[in-house]
Amino acid sequence: MDTLRGIESFVRSVEEGSIAAAARKLGITPAAASQNIARLERALGTRLLSRTTRQLGLTESGRLYYDRVRNVVHDLEQAAAAVSALHEEPRGQLKISSSVAFGRHVISPLVPPFAACYPDVSIELVITDRSIDHIGEGIDISVRFAQQLEPGLIARKLGSVPMIICAAPAYIDRRGRPETPDDLQHHDCLTYRFAVDGRLFRWGFVRDGLRFEPELRSTIISNDIDTLAQMAIAGAGVTRLGAFIANPLIEQGLLVPLFGGDTTKGIASVAHEPLDFYACFLDRHAETPKVRAFIEHAVQSLKGRW
Repeated sequence: MDTLRGIESFVRSVEEGSIAAAARKLGITPAAASQNIARLERALGTRLLSRTTRQLGLTESGRLYYDRVRNVVHDLEQAAAAVSALHEEPRGQLKISSSVAFGRHVISPLVPPFAACYPDVSIELVITDRSIDHIGEGIDISVRFAQQLEPGLIARKLGSVPMIICAAPAYIDRRGRPETPDDLQHHDCLTYRFAVDGRLFRWGFVRDGLRFEPELRSTIISNDIDTLAQMAIAGAGVTRLGAFIANPLIEQGLLVPLFGGDTTKGIASVAHEPLDFYACFLDRHAETPKVRAFIEHAVQSLKGRW
């Protein structure tokens, strides 16, 4: 236990910039924190910190030791929090990150009813398509589609969203209606570019049980799905939208769905490849009651929606 106290006092001193600040963080006196570090140094047989009246610095041994043990304190805190919170009601701050379009149209409407059910949980929703650092940004849950998943995160599937290829009636009147995905190479396509790595989002289909990506002629590219939807409404071309965006626009007559699997003209049935969305969290220790509660709320709310 003395070693663990020493490691905790040492790591906090480095992070906070002084032993006094570390002591305040730990709720102990500066003298106690200093003694914990001194005992740790004696046990290791080396000095970890260079102390002056104005500055606290790491020795060469201290830098090496800090790199090896700095995650220990975080892991211990997470483990303690997970155990103590196992049977608690959801409470505290819940920070959720989501990709822009899905967050705007799907996740944000789920937040008010969740907040009403759990008044002890305060919620922050971060809407962004950039890469997210769970630890550095304090993110409890990140909502991502399959192409955004990263190794090391635990992912729980929220649902599969149908993808709809569509265009405005004005565009179809002007350029004609593509009959198959292969016809897209002769049409103006409005495509999405990933903000994180600059890749273009490919359009996947399944025909006779086989997945394929048709050749596209991208005439307009954007990193925002809602922008592509508005340009499609204006008659700029054919685009690919999630059902949560496309369906209301189709119901209003602003867009027309394409490739509905019509075989009356001898065309093989074509299925649009769906987009799978996941709620991700860092590790088992991060699956606190508030995290479990929101994921369950999202899964139940979205069940059977598409």
